[in-house]
Amino acid sequence: MTERYVQTKFISASPPPILDRGIWHWLRHNLFSTPLNCVVSIILVLAVIYFAVPLINWLIIKAVWSGSDRKACTTITQGGIMPDDWSGACWAFVKANFWQFIYGRYPDSERWRVDLMALIVVIINLPLLIPSCPLKIANALVSLFVVPLIGYFLLFGGYFHLQPVATQLWGGLLVTLTIAYCSITISLPLGSLLALGRRSKMPVIHTISLIFIETVRGIPLVAVLFIASVMLPLFLPPDITFDKFLRALIGVALFTSAYIAEVVRGGLQAIPRGQYEAAEALGLGYFKTMGLVILPQAYSLVIPGIINVLIGMFKETSLVYIIGMFDLLGIVRQAIQQAQWSTPQTPLTGMVFIGLVFWVFCFGMSRYAHFIERRLNAPKTNGAEG
Repeated sequence: MTERYVQTKFISASPPPILDRGIWHWLRHNLFSTPLNCVVSIILVLAVIYFAVPLINWLIIKAVWSGSDRKACTTITQGGIMPDDWSGACWAFVKANFWQFIYGRYPDSERWRVDLMALIVVIINLPLLIPSCPLKIANALVSLFVVPLIGYFLLFGGYFHLQPVATQLWGGLLVTLTIAYCSITISLPLGSLLALGRRSKMPVIHTISLIFIETVRGIPLVAVLFIASVMLPLFLPPDITFDKFLRALIGVALFTSAYIAEVVRGGLQAIPRGQYEAAEALGLGYFKTMGLVILPQAYSLVIPGIINVLIGMFKETSLVYIIGMFDLLGIVRQAIQQAQWSTPQTPLTGMVFIGLVFWVFCFGMSRYAHFIERRLNAPKTNGAEG
């Protein structure tokens, strides 16, 4: 009798050859694939080493990490204490003024309110940023309307036995993040409405949206802040006062919404006409068509553009310094002028600290945008997984 052998399970795939995997394969494929790539890669590696070594030396190795005044960041010579232009960064200056950089002149006994507000913002918005969490619309409405209201009562005070804290005492990262957060929550929905208004077939709505967008885009943010800070009170009745911080916040939000509107409008124009016709065939009205069919697709197409505008807005919040508001840039520049920290290394160290803080937040927004893009562009599979 002839015995027959039938394979009952798949044979696992063998790993690729050593030359086709690992770090050496990546280097050969990406950096040294052609003679020109080899030359360019070697030049760039040498350039990185040339600049990275002194940079690390200044930032870390020769840096001063502790001290109570400028003496910690100067060099002691036989002739006395003299500044050393080749010494490292004066991180002792940042350490001594760190909490001022975060809270500004917000009263020490009331800083728990800022911490509580930051915790509320994280708790409310974290589910909104996780794609798998449900109730996105309800969460977005809470973030848009409830969180700013809580922030008003907590940060401004004057209610529920909380000590009032004037915005003149706010400063540092508190001002930067507050303006950025409120501007984002206002500019995204307002910019979307302006984009829909500019594409509207109603002449009045189309004209108003067009004039607003083109006017705001044609004015620099510095001029918008000056108008909001100096000229706006001239048009208000004498008995009506408007806080300078709120005026600057509204100015930044309106300025950003004009750019968001053009980005969203580009996404709307990229949607095929068939999507509109399909929604009409299903009997969907204008609002359901836009909310359920068109806008979700438009947003997925313009995520890089929206994030680019928001990152630019986050960095431009430092312009509020020119109207007398001490954001992170303003509070650091104010601290640099302190006599006890007057050294050649202090200004550069302060600017590097600002750059690192802004880079962390901007890089985080960029990485999250890439995560959403990869999730939206991932191939859809039929059936349940595993």
